[in-house]
Amino acid sequence: MTHEQQAVAARGRPSYGEVADVLTERIRTGLLRPGERMPTQEQLAAEFGVERRTVRQALELLRDAGLITEGGKGAPARVSVPPQRDAEEAPRTTAAALGPRLIEAFEAPNVQVDAICLTTETLNQALAEPLRRVQAREITPESVRVRVLVPAHDMKLAFPRPVEAAADDGKVHKHWRTRRDGHGRGLLLSLEALATRGIDVEVTLRTLPFTPPVKLYLLNGADALFAYYNVHERTERIAGTDTRIFDALGSDSTLFPFEAGGGRRDQAFVAQSQTWFDSLWGTLAADVVLDG
Repeated sequence: MTHEQQAVAARGRPSYGEVADVLTERIRTGLLRPGERMPTQEQLAAEFGVERRTVRQALELLRDAGLITEGGKGAPARVSVPPQRDAEEAPRTTAAALGPRLIEAFEAPNVQVDAICLTTETLNQALAEPLRRVQAREITPESVRVRVLVPAHDMKLAFPRPVEAAADDGKVHKHWRTRRDGHGRGLLLSLEALATRGIDVEVTLRTLPFTPPVKLYLLNGADALFAYYNVHERTERIAGTDTRIFDALGSDSTLFPFEAGGGRRDQAFVAQSQTWFDSLWGTLAADVVLDG
């Protein structure tokens, strides 16, 4: 017996709404995949210990929600295939793609965002609209949990760094740290302000002992958004001097979305990405120190 079945059984014979909730969760997590046949009414009635009328009512709720199709005569329904928005749309930059995904994530009652990045600049910008909607009470999450991993300040970064090693007097690293700390403080302040709306908020920044070559956003354990940091040579004015540096602009990186309900490949990628993040968080990560 699964945990969900045990929880339902502990409350006695489930209602059709409770059966629908369990099936919805299976579809959301990919246990029932798009296009897959649903179990028959007879199988579901036996599994949940209910009458077939209860099963029919539960399935009707799923149809109304667009989660399953109409079954043919004598044949069970199938899990609906979601619109292939990611397959049809051209790849988008992080700056364009992250915001809409965060808005969707903040519509959930319990929001969980995990991120690995060089600084939180792009994340701060993408959070502006969902936070505005929360403050306006257009969306009302009960809790918000955010964990972010950024490089440690006391290590030599692979990038950004000066093109000429001989010219490395520490000013490029100091410039990056100023940006990291400023955006980090901004993230903490903007999210902690949600507590004034009665929302349970927890925001934690920690550091990594290496330069991440990729950026990763994990949303509610259901979406993994992945992008490579593409390193370029460019000129930036630092401490009053035009300086040639190797750097990556995270907002311009192409973001690849993977969804737990999008099939076996996506489901595995989301799960492994969350496992990777949790492993770094629980082992190599250290408490952050923000200047200022």
